[in-house]
Amino acid sequence: MGFFNNSNQSHKNTKSDSTTTIITAGTKITGNINLSCNLYIDGYFEGNINSEQEINIGKNGKIKGEITALRVIVQGLAEGSINATRVDIKPDGKVTGSIESEEFVIEAKGIFEGNSLVKTSLIEKLKEKKEDFIEKEDIQ
Repeated sequence: MGFFNNSNQSHKNTKSDSTTTIITAGTKITGNINLSCNLYIDGYFEGNINSEQEINIGKNGKIKGEITALRVIVQGLAEGSINATRVDIKPDGKVTGSIESEEFVIEAKGIFEGNSLVKTSLIEKLKEKKEDFIEKEDIQ
């Protein structure tokens, strides 16, 4: 049977390990959350969320506040501001407010009402600084 392992190796938490915090339907939370893992919300949350990973708002999920994460997937409702590397609004997902991201995808039947700003990546920013430096050198 494969239930137990006789090796003396200890389990080490690595980046490939994926942990997800879940807020289930029927749960209401108010406050601030800081995470280093994924978050799945199918309940109601009001406040600020800061995650180093992915935030997924389920079909029954609703967030009112500020969201900062690596990636945000909206299948439910988000009201407020989102700052992420990538934002996906899925069918029947809705965002009202502002979005700042490098990649922004709205799928068919997804809804976005608000303002969006596409962030330039770090590489593009470095290229711009290099070009500015070269221009200044040419002027002198």
